[in-house]
Amino acid sequence: MQNDNDRLPNNRIHEETGSMKPRERIIAALEHREADRVPTGENQADPQLAEEILGRPSLANSGRAEREALWDGERESLVADYCAISRDLPLALGWDYVRVPSMPADVKHKRPQMTGPYAWIDEDGYEVAINPDVGNVVVREEFPDMGIDDLPDRDAPFEIDPSELDVVHRVVETMKETHFIVGRVPVDGTFPWAETIGMEDFLVRMVTEPDFVRRATDVYVSRSIAYIDAFLDAGVDAIMTTDDYSDNRGPIMGLDRFREFVLPGLQRQCEAVHRGGGYFVKHTDGNTWPILDAFVELGIDAWHGIQPDIGMDLKLVKERYGSHLCLFGGVNCATLIEGTPRTAREEVRYAIEHAAPGGGLVITCGNVLQPGTQLANYQAARQAVDEFGRYGDGITRNN
Repeated sequence: MQNDNDRLPNNRIHEETGSMKPRERIIAALEHREADRVPTGENQADPQLAEEILGRPSLANSGRAEREALWDGERESLVADYCAISRDLPLALGWDYVRVPSMPADVKHKRPQMTGPYAWIDEDGYEVAINPDVGNVVVREEFPDMGIDDLPDRDAPFEIDPSELDVVHRVVETMKETHFIVGRVPVDGTFPWAETIGMEDFLVRMVTEPDFVRRATDVYVSRSIAYIDAFLDAGVDAIMTTDDYSDNRGPIMGLDRFREFVLPGLQRQCEAVHRGGGYFVKHTDGNTWPILDAFVELGIDAWHGIQPDIGMDLKLVKERYGSHLCLFGGVNCATLIEGTPRTAREEVRYAIEHAAPGGGLVITCGNVLQPGTQLANYQAARQAVDEFGRYGDGITRNN
């Protein structure tokens, strides 16, 4: 396993030729100004794709292998890999922002009881699993039957182990002079079904036990704000929270319940980020048309998670919300997996033509670079940013 933080990428897809630093481009986009070119970046990359680009394997975002490293006492190797990936992929691909996560605390991580190749019993006694086909997200297979009195006390002390921010501190130290740093906090809390009783029961309790839902949201948003403050104190430029609210039809809890139960927590987070001097980037994918007005009302700076293939047309989004929200998107994840280089290139061209004028666009895919992403498709998308995304005489004139 390569953990040499001094090794630079040997397969650059992009060579920087612009007049601005990457972080300056992202800030310009967030402030709805035109930079020298449309900025770009991604939240993370599937490890097989990262290996294909960099010519070496990595533990970062590797799912079961990442957990094996923790259980084997190799946490420092994992931290080093995350730091190296956070530097080398942006350099190889010309990304303008870097998203950095927290890490498991620097304590002994006991090997759990395995129930399958990608499943085990967690510290609370519940089965959890990784789906290797969709990345390294660990989800519970079963949930407790909690009542309101079983929820944590909002006012109880909640301390963050400083070692959880090891990667954040190192990436800020090495990258912030040139790149824009986005911190992904490990707790969102605005829709805390995963932390409590599972999605189906949580949605039911919005109707049957609204006080349970309010208290759960209150508790876990408070924890997210503790992380927000810690990330901003560590020097990140922006915070991204990642609870999803919608499927392809719209908000899964309905618009009225979104406003009743989710919006207050989002408002608290947005205020906390701005109070700490950062930008707030909200990730949520699916059909979000019904809730974008609320994002504008709260003063959220940017929205990530745009899926053009389900009707989130960037031309229409720009027309309706482009003066308020910076848009992180333009490329469908499905295109990068199942499409062609020509289709990927065309999606970037369309996004730049319709959403880049005046600033406010960062080209990304709709989620992360998922398992199955074809390098040729991503190369085409990334190179299209250079081809079509130069500001100057007028970006649409260059297309």
